[in-house]
Parts: sequence; structure tokens; C-alpha cells
Amino acid sequence: MKPPHKKHAAFPTKEEILAFIGQRPGKVGTREIARAFNLKNERRIQLKRLLRELADAGEVQGRKKKLHYPGTLPSVTAADITGRDRDGELIATPTEWDENAHGAPPKIRIATPRKLWPGEAAGVGDRALLRIDEGQDDDASYRGRVIKVIDRAPDRVLGIFRSLPSGGGRLVPIDKKQLGKELNIEPGATKDAQDGDLLAVSVVRQGRLGLPSAQVEEKLGSIKSERAVSIIAIHAHGIPHIFPVAVVAEADRAQPAGLSGREDWRKLALVTIDPADAKDHDDAVHASADPDPGNSGGHILTVAIADVAHYVRPGSALDREALLRGNSVYFPDRVVPMLPERISNDLCSLRPNEDRAALAVRMIIGANGRKRSHTFHRVLMRSAGKLSYMQTQVAVGGRTDDVSGPLLDPVLKPLYEAYEALKRARDARGPLDLDLPERKILLKHDGTVDRVITPERLEAHRLIEEFMILANVAAAETAERAKVPLVYRVHDEPSLEKVEGLRKFLDTLHISLPKGGVMRAEQFNIILDRIKGQDNEKLVNEVVLRSQSQAEYSAENYGHFGLNLRRYAHFTSPIRRYADLIVHRALIRGLHLGSDGLPESQDLAALNEIGALISGAERRAMKAERETNDRLIAHFLADRIGATFEGRLSGVTRAGLFVKLDDTGADGFIPARTIGHEYFRYEEAMHAMVGNRSGETHRLGDRVTVKLVEAAPVAGALRFELVSEGRKVGERPRPSAEQPREKTRHERRRDKHHRGQRRR
Repeated sequence: MKPPHKKHAAFPTKEEILAFIGQRPGKVGTREIARAFNLKNERRIQLKRLLRELADAGEVQGRKKKLHYPGTLPSVTAADITGRDRDGELIATPTEWDENAHGAPPKIRIATPRKLWPGEAAGVGDRALLRIDEGQDDDASYRGRVIKVIDRAPDRVLGIFRSLPSGGGRLVPIDKKQLGKELNIEPGATKDAQDGDLLAVSVVRQGRLGLPSAQVEEKLGSIKSERAVSIIAIHAHGIPHIFPVAVVAEADRAQPAGLSGREDWRKLALVTIDPADAKDHDDAVHASADPDPGNSGGHILTVAIADVAHYVRPGSALDREALLRGNSVYFPDRVVPMLPERISNDLCSLRPNEDRAALAVRMIIGANGRKRSHTFHRVLMRSAGKLSYMQTQVAVGGRTDDVSGPLLDPVLKPLYEAYEALKRARDARGPLDLDLPERKILLKHDGTVDRVITPERLEAHRLIEEFMILANVAAAETAERAKVPLVYRVHDEPSLEKVEGLRKFLDTLHISLPKGGVMRAEQFNIILDRIKGQDNEKLVNEVVLRSQSQAEYSAENYGHFGLNLRRYAHFTSPIRRYADLIVHRALIRGLHLGSDGLPESQDLAALNEIGALISGAERRAMKAERETNDRLIAHFLADRIGATFEGRLSGVTRAGLFVKLDDTGADGFIPARTIGHEYFRYEEAMHAMVGNRSGETHRLGDRVTVKLVEAAPVAGALRFELVSEGRKVGERPRPSAEQPREKTRHERRRDKHHRGQRRR
């Protein structure tokens, strides 16, 4: 159907919207429908309500605001590769498919690409993210192209070698999911591995009797070495950590940028403010009062970012490797950088009193902190000083040193004055304000844990954060205005299911969450403000966090819900994030700042694939960093079996309780079967386990005392036993006719015995 484009067109019917979704090629979402039917303001809100009704009724399905008919595949689908056809092409089926509603899952034939993207080579048994097209033959319903391999087939196992006196040995897997599933390594298949070596093996036999057999593919080092823990994560997640010779050679050939084609900003007193242990400094800031009488009380803010695009050209060896890595990965004992040190720690590090190339944005803000205008410039700059967050904070408080003293009046005080204005704009905008402090692991010289700290959150941190957010917004706005594609940092609003789950949970605390309408960040902030200082503050913060979607990179903009921003792109860290490098290139192309901008070949489709790749790399890095911290803490606590600790319940599932310890932040598990002396049932809406007889309750966020009963350092797993009692909440509810009472363990064992008697 052809939608109306009249200025005052009638609101479309359900039938008209469904027809539009069905006939529109490619992706279609709220924005496309609103534009097609000329729906604005309150009519757009009405459209969102209608689409939610259609989704609840099962007439449409959606992900990230992209809609399609039930029983069909969306344009990007996660799929499991199940085999090959007679021509040798890979065949896959969707990972999620409702067979009861739609029958057997459709087959997807995976097209063999002419040129492989990093991570695109897939095989049987892998799970991959596919871009879907309609099928063109009878053997498959769809054709697809691999965007990203999500999970590899488990034919390569990492573990610790334990030698046997008779020769050969056993491999103890490092994956928590494989604990207790040892592999046998025959004497001739060890490759001279020594006891305690970290090995990569391939499984060669999976028989019914005895242990599966494996042979050693690669020796990765000794588990006794001080850097073994991060090595495990690097290899377990396939993180590229050795730069190819061609990449290093290209970086070594790079020469410092000159003034040609750049504005000379070397007299502007820009300063870098970073963590005290930072090795690279890719952003610098400056602020001054705006002399314009028409902007009384306003400020001129400048953010200068290292010009990585000058050194990393599209299609070069450096560029291909940076895309493969996606981002730098940070472990307590090392950093796996996205770019070689010659680029990240030298040419693109904004060292004091050294000429450096930069891409800078100059922003004019009003007294209310709102941006009035901005301009981008390609410049040559010279940092006036390198400061740490704490050094900056104490200098403004009156304790200066040799570096901060001369900068206090001309540089630091104007920065804080501009920040006070930005805070007013931030409070008016109302971004999601979760209070979840992060811990940091400090190591000794031998690589073992010294202590775990919670770094203080300083105003200096918030100052830099607000400057960077404003620069990121300016970058997205400028690229859009220049009609150049880019990769946005997007964060979708919570799904209907998660919002409903949160609403049910808050009801148990007598806190109401309004129904209907479009969710906004300030609605969550009202709830978070209401429970500040109360016993359940941490609990509510955790549950609100879990209700949120995950931020990602996409060439299609659907806004940033958490920051409450309509357009947002990462611009401020191209040394460590490939997304920022793409944004730099988009600005260079759109503003005609050089010949090294975004290539014309990188259109919306290509950038969407890059967005999927680097989003996957980001999740890979987060998982590797988290697992490394878990292993370090498990090593730290391994000699304290039997000790008791204080903590909070950080997760509740049918299988048991997860606990986070106060002093170290360590995460551990309490199996459901070990809780108390009765059967505990899982109450999903309450995020709790409740005793069937006593009503004793263990709820997410509760304070607990636990005893450590087992530590598996290699897997980073800790098992605890609950010492403290739960809360008494009165008599247990009577089972309703709609929901039968769950049976106790004794009753289940009795029934199993009776069934066995009947079979015999």
C-alpha cells in the first residue's frame, strides 16, 4: 500500500500498518512508519502504543525497534550452522524459533563471500549472526551472509595439564561449564607438556565408556607464571594479541604529522586529565568564558582528540588489524591494545610540550549548560600539561604541585566553571542515574592479588565525562548534517517484558511504575531517588540495571536511552575503539578536512556490519575482563576454605543464589539444595527463594554471611554455604488451583522410588 503524505493525514489503521510492514523491503521500524504516515509528537506516541498492542497480540515481532511478521526471520538473525548441502554450502537454522506456532524452523543457506571479513569464516557447529535475504531456490527458505561468528563449535578446549606417573595425563578444563569433565591425553599426544602447563587441545574421541581423548595442539605457557590468568582469557576468547609483522612495520614507518592542512592551535593551553597510571593520553580539554555579550555567563569548551585517522588509513594493514580487534582489552596485569605502541603510546599520545595532530571540536554553551553551536577543526596542538584525576581534584581544592600550580587559574578553574554549567544541563536532561561503584584489582609484583579497592568517584571524573559526552553529541550531529553515514552508540529502551518484570518486582516493595506510554530515563530516576539511603537501595539499583537493554554500535540511529540523547556517537577514544575511528573518518569526509576520510564504499550496509563486528568484540572483551577478575580473586581466596565472609545476594535463580562479597567483590554460588532444611521455591517476581514451610526468604540484595567451601582458581569459580538465616515474612502462601504447590525434595524422592517399583 502507498501511505498518505498529507499534512493532516488520518491516523493509520492496524490493517494499514500491517500492510506497510509486509510490503516494505528491508528493515522497518517506528521511525519508518511515522515518516511514511507523517506522524509527529503525540501521534508518534500513539503509534508506539499501537505497535505494542500488535506485538502483544503476536501480529508483529521486533528487535531493536525493527519489525517483521511472526513466522518470518528478521533481517539480522542468530543461527546455528547444522551442516552442508550437496554443493558443500553451509546450512543453518535460527537459534530461536517457536515450532509450536510456526512449524519446523526454516533452512538458511549461507552464501560464500568473495572477500572474508574478520571473524566471518564459519563452520559446522558454530553459532553466527547472519544478514538474511529471501531464498532463491527450493532447498532453503532463506539465504544469509555471516556478519559475526558468535560462538565456535567446542572442538578446541583449554585446560591445565596434570601428568600421570604412567605417562600421558589429564586435562582439567578452565571453563566453569566443563568443571569435572576431564579429558584423557595419551602418552604420545602430550607434545612434552609438563605438569601445570596451560594447553589447547582438540577432542579426538567421545566414547560411551571412559574419558574422552584429546591431543595437544598448542602449549600456551605455565599456569605458575605471573601472567597466566590473562593468557587464559586471551586464548579462551580468541582475542588477537600479537600484531602481524606487516602491521608493526607499517606503524614503525609512520612519521609525525606536520602543520600542512591543519590549523595551528599550539598556543591554546589544552591539558590532558587521565588516571594516574595511564600510558596513553588521547583527549585534551580547555574552557574559557565566552566574551560574546549575547552569551552572558556562557563558555567556550574545546575537546581535542588524537588524530588517529591520519596514521590508520582505510584498508591498510593497521586498519584491518584494528577492525579485527575492535577495541583494546584491559586486564589487571596487561593491556591488549587495538593499535601498536608506536601509534597509541607515541604518535597519538598527547604528551606535554610536544606537537601532536588532533581533531578538535569547539563548542559554545550558554549559562544553562546547553550547547548553542559547535565547529570541528583539524589542528596541530601542544598539550600544556598532563594531570591525573586526583591531582586535578586536590589542586582545585587548594593543594597544588609543580605541574598543577601554574595551570590552576588560567586552565583548571575555567574548566570547573564550565562544568558547573554542564551539570545544570545534565540535571535538566535527566539521564539514567544508577549508583553501582566498580572495584579495581591491584596486583603485587609477582602478579598475585594485593588488594581490591573501590576507587573514589571524583568531580574531576565527572567533568571529563560531561565534556566527552557533549563532544560525542556534536560529532553525531555534524556527520548527520553532512549526510555522511557513521556508527552510532545506541541504547534501546527496555523491552516490554523487562519493564513488566520490573513493575512486578517494584510492586512487592510498594513502589509503582506507571503503565503505558513511552518509558523515559527520568521515570527510573524518580524510583532511584525515592529509595536512596534505604536498605533496599542496592537491590533496586541492581534490578533497574538488569531491566535495561545493552548498548551497542549501529549505523542506524535509535537514540541512547540511558543518556537520554537523540543522537550519540563515540568520538573521543580512537586509540582504543574502532567505532571512534569510523566517526573521525566520517567527520573528515563530511567537512572536507582531508583525503583520509570515510571511503564511499563504506555505506550504511557496510557500516551496519562493522557495527555488529565491533559490538561483538566489545562483549568479548567485557567477558574476558570479567573472567580474569574472577580467576584472580579465586586464586586469592583459595587458601581460605572454611572462612566466613559478609556480602549481598547478587543473583537469584532456580538453581541457587549468587553472592557478591563486600571486601573483594568476589562472586560465588550457593546451590539451592544447600539452603536451609526445607524445600525453597523460586519466586521470579520477588527475585527471591522462599521456604515452603517457614516462608523464610532470601532475596536479591539481602545481606548474608557465607562460608567458602570450594574454590576452583583456574575456572574462577567459588562455592559458598549460607550461614545466616533469611528474612521471615510470615506464613507461606497457600497454593492456588492455578499454580500447584511445588513438591519437597523428600516428596520427589518418594515419587521416584514408587515409579521405579512400578517399572520393576
